[in-house]
Amino acid sequence: MDKKTRIAVVGAGIGGLTAAGFLQRGGFDVTLYEQARAFSRLGAGITLGANVTKPLRRLGIEDALVTAGIKPHSYVSRTWDSGEIVYQLVFDANTENRFGGPYLGIHRGDLHAVLAQGTAPETLAFDHRLIQLEETDSSVRLVFDNGRIAEADIVIGADGIHSKIREYLLGTEPLRFIGAAAYRSIFPTERLNGFAIPDCTKWWGPDRHILPYFMRSKRDEVYVIGVVPRRTWETDEASIQSSRDEFMALFDGFHPDLVRVLQVTDDVSVWPIFDRERNDRWSGGRIVLLGDACHPMRPFMGAGGAMAVEDAVILSRCLSECASAAEAFRSYENTRIPRVAETQRISIENTWMGGPTETDWYYCYDACTAPLAKP
Repeated sequence: MDKKTRIAVVGAGIGGLTAAGFLQRGGFDVTLYEQARAFSRLGAGITLGANVTKPLRRLGIEDALVTAGIKPHSYVSRTWDSGEIVYQLVFDANTENRFGGPYLGIHRGDLHAVLAQGTAPETLAFDHRLIQLEETDSSVRLVFDNGRIAEADIVIGADGIHSKIREYLLGTEPLRFIGAAAYRSIFPTERLNGFAIPDCTKWWGPDRHILPYFMRSKRDEVYVIGVVPRRTWETDEASIQSSRDEFMALFDGFHPDLVRVLQVTDDVSVWPIFDRERNDRWSGGRIVLLGDACHPMRPFMGAGGAMAVEDAVILSRCLSECASAAEAFRSYENTRIPRVAETQRISIENTWMGGPTETDWYYCYDACTAPLAKP
């Protein structure tokens, strides 16, 4: 495609920042629009496999990611009551060499700050919440709530599960509440009073699970996310406050090692888990979607951010190598949909690393070198 093509990326999350970084390095004229007024260290932890760290290496930010996060010693799966280890993946030099890159734990806010280093700062426009799209034969007009208007030849919707771009492309569709909610807490490690915990552990219960893990190499903060059944979500709020007592009660009877962690949690919040019915239409006209905007992932495999990064890299390659946007979008969809569908299936099942698991197909994947499907 012509490198003078004007590309608007809506949403400066993990996928949007990655797409902007790769497209700018490919010579495209890219502007990134983000509705927040600035990045902040809010949110939660996230794990990044080698399928993420390898492509981000091409943006020159791998060292910054490693510095901001932690290379955990291992990922351990334990039975909720006995504490039996049912699976362990050790991240030693041999594993990193086999996967082609490191496995990291990191705070989402720190991840966003590092990803922003991979884009031209003058091309990132904060405080731009999209309210309207108008597509013509020659361009797309974007209208923002701050009164600004922009034009682009291609619009990439990287604006998450509540995507305004998706709504324009596919119409209004309700989110699907999956009948579960995530309880989250972050606390300083010093509250454990010397009680040592592994870098990353998933405790598997009959109908719920919980993961405490570190997000920085200093191991000075612990992030805990526990997912439990919930019949309904009856508020429009993105999250609600909970309490340590409620958190502990939901995991009553779990192994004492976990109880020691829950006893010192604080500032507990509850987040509903939504997804959508699968829809393999990811593009139309001059508009294309990536990440949660087109295929929301249940957070049971740690794959949401990873799929957004992979999408962004493959889409940037397709736009660089194909003659037109239409060809690029078809190639992108044909390349990504089979892998995303399999990852969605496993995420829904919530079986990933709950026992002996073949992980090479997932972690060894490199979106920078993977074959592109024909349009």
